[in-house]
Amino acid sequence: MRQILFIIMLFYFACMSGQEAHDSVKIFFNQETMNVDSSLERNRYALDRIADGLRRPGADSSYLLQRILVVGGSSPDGSAEFNRKLSEERANAVTDYLSRYIALPDSLKAIDFLGRDWNGLVRLVEDDPEVPYKEEALALLRQIVEEVQGNTPAKGDPLRRLKKLRYGVPYYYMYLHLFPELRASQLFMWYSQPETPQPDVMSVQPDTATVEAERPIELPALSTLPDVQETQEVQATSEAPAQPTQKPFYMDIRTNLLYDALAVPNIGVEFYLGNRWSVAGNWMYAWWKTDRRHRYWRIYGGDLALRRWFGKAAQRKPLTGHHLGLYGQVLIYDFEWGGRGYMAGEPGGNILDRANYAFGLEYGYSLPLARQLNLDFTLGLGYMGGTYYEYLPANGTYVWQATKDRHYVGPTKLEVSLVWLIGNGNCNKKGGKQ
Repeated sequence: MRQILFIIMLFYFACMSGQEAHDSVKIFFNQETMNVDSSLERNRYALDRIADGLRRPGADSSYLLQRILVVGGSSPDGSAEFNRKLSEERANAVTDYLSRYIALPDSLKAIDFLGRDWNGLVRLVEDDPEVPYKEEALALLRQIVEEVQGNTPAKGDPLRRLKKLRYGVPYYYMYLHLFPELRASQLFMWYSQPETPQPDVMSVQPDTATVEAERPIELPALSTLPDVQETQEVQATSEAPAQPTQKPFYMDIRTNLLYDALAVPNIGVEFYLGNRWSVAGNWMYAWWKTDRRHRYWRIYGGDLALRRWFGKAAQRKPLTGHHLGLYGQVLIYDFEWGGRGYMAGEPGGNILDRANYAFGLEYGYSLPLARQLNLDFTLGLGYMGGTYYEYLPANGTYVWQATKDRHYVGPTKLEVSLVWLIGNGNCNKKGGKQ
């Protein structure tokens, strides 16, 4: 019913003659809020466009503002009644914002509210190739749309059914990446171009520059909307996102707490490649020594790993949950603690001459701690090889004892890493839970 009323409103405006130009913007809201927040990056330019246009009345304007339509919406999360009220308050908030710049009689403005925007969610899922179990999710969402529109009998609470689909994996992806696009109100403005100046009518100059990030739709001229069928096409366009859904970007920066405890500074970085694959690299460097006590604690090197993520948590959000990978390491070290010392590689040689190396198979699990933090546990089993030297301190110098080749099979990598999540959409739900 709500969709039908929206169509009727657009059709009503289409019947008003003399309207030749139009403009539209989309204002986004934080979750469960109804206040217009100009600090949100995507809102800043849209609100500036509105303000600049409405501040320019007078004879210099080539267009006159004729009609304003505000349509409030919300994501499907939460009860139907709560979201109906929330979308109504969001539409009113945008209207209140407009009142700061221009006073319009009620006959020139209209407000509508969509409640839970299931139609908008269908379009977002259709356009996002990363949605888990996409075809099953689309089938369910289209069925929900039919029920909400009254075309078929309802089969229970639609949100609960979406949460149950595939153990909630598609729902949690939508919650993180698609629902924010639906927490918005759209503002439509129609203008006319008078043949002669009309100083007694409030006029504005619309900004005709096309800015994809803040112009969510491109309505056809209203004179081309002769009937309801074509108006339905306009309605479908008007509910599109404010900008093409920005592709999520996932990376993290990490430090191995075990190395930190051993006074070995280290840093790592990981990039998500898509389709549950990632690449991770780590580097460490410590060069401590006490010559008088013959104590050396020197090590530097790093590793590179290619990982495959799996499990329910990994399906909900990249870089979270179980991961399995292949890794390679290169290490230089010189350890001595008042007695026999061990030094990797040829003394005085370059990093390739002096390095020991390792490669193997790793397994780990990344556990959410907070909105931007994970704790990653990783164990690597593999082979370590290379040449190392044994020496003893004597008479203020170091005496070579033996040259040996290392052939070791077993654990070669152990991490308990604190992970800082970075990137668009790369965050955990409140409290760190998925």
